[in-house]
Amino acid sequence: PAVEAGEKLGFLPGDLQEKVDPYLRPLYDALYDIMDYERVERFLERRIIEIAPLAFMRGRTLGDSFIILDEGQNTTSEQMKMFLTRIGLDSKVVVTGDITQIDLPPGKRSGLVEARELLSGIEGIEFVYFTEKDVVRHPLVKSIIKAYDERNKKALME
Repeated sequence: PAVEAGEKLGFLPGDLQEKVDPYLRPLYDALYDIMDYERVERFLERRIIEIAPLAFMRGRTLGDSFIILDEGQNTTSEQMKMFLTRIGLDSKVVVTGDITQIDLPPGKRSGLVEARELLSGIEGIEFVYFTEKDVVRHPLVKSIIKAYDERNKKALME
């Protein structure tokens, strides 16, 4: 979801695609990490791969697909429900998110947090949790995450 962590979308220059592209950049980067540029572009052109803002999912049924919702912690309850009810036959869905990085306005509940509470225990739905040991970025990131986690644990104990 295109949830602002700073400047509002409406104030950014350009048309809708130009405003949304920065939010989709991590998805393009991940694709280019696993496939060469020409192949990615060919798949995008043939619509074998589609990258779309969450707002464009309403009314669709995504059958025979592998669907990824990135940054799921920034969905609202309504957005998460809308997304999860798009799943068609022979599809698999992965929702990624970090509940320590929620950018929703105060008072808005994360759809990912709510989905975890509502859907845990339903057959066919699994939740996988990563720790600093799973980090594949710069080695310092592990230490950074660990430091924040330790601070948060201390705060809970106070």
